[in-house]
Amino acid sequence: MDLGVVLQCTPPASRVVELARQAETHGFSHVWTFDSHLLWQEPYVIYSQILSATRKVVVGPMVTNPATRDWTVTASTLATLNDMFGNRTICGIGRGDSAVRTLGGKPTTLATLRDSIEVIRELGNGRSARIGDTVVRLPWASASRLPVWVAGYGPKALDLTGAVADGFILQLADPDITAWTIAQVRAAAERAGRDPGAVQICVAAPAYVTDGSAAALAHAREQCRWFGGMVGNHVADIVARYGTGGAVPAALTDYIAGRHGYDYNQHGRAGNTHADFVPDAIVDRFCLLGTPDDHVARLRELEQLGVNQFAVYLQHDAKSATLEAYGEAVLPRIAHPVTATERAR
Repeated sequence: MDLGVVLQCTPPASRVVELARQAETHGFSHVWTFDSHLLWQEPYVIYSQILSATRKVVVGPMVTNPATRDWTVTASTLATLNDMFGNRTICGIGRGDSAVRTLGGKPTTLATLRDSIEVIRELGNGRSARIGDTVVRLPWASASRLPVWVAGYGPKALDLTGAVADGFILQLADPDITAWTIAQVRAAAERAGRDPGAVQICVAAPAYVTDGSAAALAHAREQCRWFGGMVGNHVADIVARYGTGGAVPAALTDYIAGRHGYDYNQHGRAGNTHADFVPDAIVDRFCLLGTPDDHVARLRELEQLGVNQFAVYLQHDAKSATLEAYGEAVLPRIAHPVTATERAR
């Protein structure tokens, strides 16, 4: 299993670059960032500096969207970085959340998302793409390689992911929900005539390493409770569309019953006051908290479900300590594949 890290582009940008450098030093393979240009600084500028300061890590947004970014510009930017630094970019994309809602907009339709995936991937891989009646191409990008991974939760978004995406991003680490979403994506891939195993699976969630004490666990929960509030924004849209009658697992939908609005000025921030409705049980299920042994056990469980990468959301008060703890006590223990005996357990 690969390990990635998800950063916010909070000023100063030099701190973001330094965390990315630390992540590579500790063995992380991917550095992702949020993409909300009003809330934080411009990620694509920062990617250039991260790539310059590192040797191997792959960088990209988790996630961009088809509304605030012109599709051809997204492809051109990432292909340019590939030309400058080798093929070390990836494009995570979804319908849009904080980037569009802070502008008073709404997430795009799945049809628009599908069209954007096609254009970005074709151009980012040196091929031609059709936009309306016009066929376009980046004539200088023939050597560029750009995988496009899609984030989603609802049944139709999972169907789209399985049908067209190179990878699937699930932004929570609950094993039951992970198993359900992976099954949906793989079934959709098979219906589309694709190899289900070729779709890469990434689970992304906050991780906080503790010493095992009750006080440390309570602190970790408070530092990561914001994540349940962020996921709740997407879940609220799903409930509005599908209800709570069984199309989506109750484990995903029931906890937002006490949700009352959301302040995007606190988006992705520890201490978010609009995440008070999130109970401890959801924090424990959606995030990775506890000792290194606890983290390894959950990661092994996710790996056995088919997860190829776990990406650590690093929005709390122990950023460098988490990277170090993972590099020293977690990553070396999951670097080897799951054995047949472990898989059978």
